[in-house]
Amino acid sequence: MALTTEQKKELRSIIDKMISETEEELVQLVEYTRPVSPDSSIGRISRMDAINNKAINDAAFLEKKKLHQKLEKTLDRLDDAGFDNCNKCGEPIAFGRLQIMPYTRRCVRCSGR
Repeated sequence: MALTTEQKKELRSIIDKMISETEEELVQLVEYTRPVSPDSSIGRISRMDAINNKAINDAAFLEKKKLHQKLEKTLDRLDDAGFDNCNKCGEPIAFGRLQIMPYTRRCVRCSGR
């Protein structure tokens, strides 16, 4: 069954909120991913911790960037016919699942396979 206009409106609102939150997180992560300056006056152990933290934040930044791109693409295809159909089995994706993960393209059953 296709999504109703109200359901699409609700999903659009959820996606917009998720995009906004993701953009805020990306701004914060940019700060944490700045290079560790070799001339900063921290000890050797602290420098190693800073480098490790930077690597972790780099990975987090890339994951958030991917999520942001998925959300933008989802917003673009929200009005497409079959938006709420699983791209593996063709069955409708539960609205509750779309509310939690609007970018998903598979139903619960197929995502577990």
